[in-house]
Amino acid sequence: MSKQDNVIKLLLIEDSVEEAEQLISMLRNGGIAVRPARAGNAAELEAQLAGTTPDLILVNLNAKTLTLADVATAANRTGKDIAVIAVAGGVNEEVIASAFRDGARALALRNRADHVQSIVRREFESLNMRRSVRRLETALRETERRCDALLDSSRDPIAYVHEGMHVRANKAYLDMFGFEEFDELQGMSLLDMIAPDDAEDFKALLKKLSKGEKPPQKLNLKAQRADGTTFDATMEFAEASYEGEPCQQIIFRQQTVSVELARELDVLRSKDLVTDLFNRQYCLTELERAVGEAAKGRNDRALLLLEPDNFKQLLDTVGLGNADLLLGDMANLMRRHIHEADVAGRFGEHTFGVLVSRRSPEEIRQLGETLRKAFEERIFEVGKQSLTVNVSIGGALIGEKNANVQAVLTQATNALRGAQTEGGNRVHVFDPAAKDRADEEKNRHWLTLVKDALANDGFVLFYQPIISLHGAEGEFYEILLRMQGPKGEITPNFFLPVAEQHGLMPAIDRWVIGHAIKALAEREKAGHKTTFFVKLTPQSLDDQTLVPWIAQQLKNARLRGDALVFEMPESKVVTSLKPARAFVTGLKQVHCGFALEQFGSGLNSFQLLKHVDADYLKIDRNFMAELPKNKENQEKIKELCDQAHHAGKLTVAEFVEDAASMSILFTCGVNFVQGNFLQEPEKVMAYETA
Repeated sequence: MSKQDNVIKLLLIEDSVEEAEQLISMLRNGGIAVRPARAGNAAELEAQLAGTTPDLILVNLNAKTLTLADVATAANRTGKDIAVIAVAGGVNEEVIASAFRDGARALALRNRADHVQSIVRREFESLNMRRSVRRLETALRETERRCDALLDSSRDPIAYVHEGMHVRANKAYLDMFGFEEFDELQGMSLLDMIAPDDAEDFKALLKKLSKGEKPPQKLNLKAQRADGTTFDATMEFAEASYEGEPCQQIIFRQQTVSVELARELDVLRSKDLVTDLFNRQYCLTELERAVGEAAKGRNDRALLLLEPDNFKQLLDTVGLGNADLLLGDMANLMRRHIHEADVAGRFGEHTFGVLVSRRSPEEIRQLGETLRKAFEERIFEVGKQSLTVNVSIGGALIGEKNANVQAVLTQATNALRGAQTEGGNRVHVFDPAAKDRADEEKNRHWLTLVKDALANDGFVLFYQPIISLHGAEGEFYEILLRMQGPKGEITPNFFLPVAEQHGLMPAIDRWVIGHAIKALAEREKAGHKTTFFVKLTPQSLDDQTLVPWIAQQLKNARLRGDALVFEMPESKVVTSLKPARAFVTGLKQVHCGFALEQFGSGLNSFQLLKHVDADYLKIDRNFMAELPKNKENQEKIKELCDQAHHAGKLTVAEFVEDAASMSILFTCGVNFVQGNFLQEPEKVMAYETA
């Protein structure tokens, strides 16, 4: 799915822009990307539905001009799949019953941001699922049409059998058994195609199939034509469906070679000639079977992938000519440690795989360790060389949660690469059922790191220049936070979500502000007039002691207040309007500035300026996407700049990606620009003090 497909086209049925903005901000604060529109009356609703069809419609049950029933009826009239969600401040049994009766797919509690976010996510995922199903159904019908045409033209005798009766057969099948038309065969038992000598054994097989047991892949027997004559044949079975019903696909092949020779040829076709293990194609077929059984509830299987560490060095040691000998010896060693029911194969040039059966997760991990240790202790004699081979093993348990061939292969491969990245000679096994436990453990790990960083000054400030396009005095930087890690600095997307979840953001904000003030004071003493833009999180807005603390820090550092500009996203300010307004009012008393990030993302962003006195407006990054090619975005940026300058505000364009955008932004009237194209964030500012 592309990034564009993840953006929800959202239509809000609200009487006021302010109420609509609150919902939009609520969703964006939850990380949900939306492209919003609002309808306040029937005419606006029809216009929105006739234009860009929305994915979801959120209907305020208290809206005065449009009822939920009216909206649902209008949405249904379009013939499009649009999810209608009722939004209520409070609910009782009657509200819930009437909402669903009037056409709502779901009901969200307006005063619970987490509930609104989860309902919107669920309904959007459900909508995408329905769209995917429709696409798959269309593709399936086309595939069935093509398969039907291929079936009729196939030279192989093929029939479809449901509960032992023929439901479809091609011309080659009819010719083999001496029938003119399928009508003569329709409803006839498959048992009638079997010669009397093999009838009893085949009847027993049909009983097993009726109980859901798996058929053999191939069965050698005598077949019987309509005229009573018989011939030696091989039956091949495959699970299939016909007109939506599960059935068996049967292929009859008349034997032209002996049974023993046919069996030997089948074995050869499934084997890798170098290692005598099964080849990749055979293993994938067996993996497909395992995945199918996992989807039905079986959970005692896994795929293990094994690779020798430093294979290129091994090749240099033994020589390319002896590589096959080494791989053959490795295959023999691996084969000695697995069960007869396991399927060992060669998946790639030097990648081996084992499809493990009938073992618990712990036994599967133990098998991995057994294989690893067996290689670690073995000395291989190849040509004149004696060498040891360490291996990395990655695996994936196969269950209902990952019952998909590609998913299992990807998970096992990722586990293998993870083992190699950590130095090799180790085993990693992915357990889909343990993902939640792993996430919890990961969160605890990050929480410990964050607390340690707070206690031991383990954070680092990075600086990204903000460049004035009109020669503003001094230097401007945005402060960006990193955390010291064992292998370098860690970006905030890894640790801030955990910090926010555990209420540590106010402490982190104070650490950033305190260190920013110290850095500013040093630059001022060195004669560099500098302004820092510092991000602030909503949790800090509830701290009424924050502004007095900032004032004291400025006083202690003998620093002017306007050297600091605090910034917050527009959507987060809207949902925390009262504390944000109080905070900004306090900032003005100590002469600090305030900036609104992601400005222009709401329905009427300038309305917010009536409540919050921002000095800078940082234009929403969505308007920067492919700016030189996007005339609509250029016009929107110019419109924002014109309105901002009329209101006495300065504008900042972030995420500048190319030189062409620079000239466009200058023409649009943007005051400042910022982005990795100009300079990536660094620990050292352009004119660092000694």
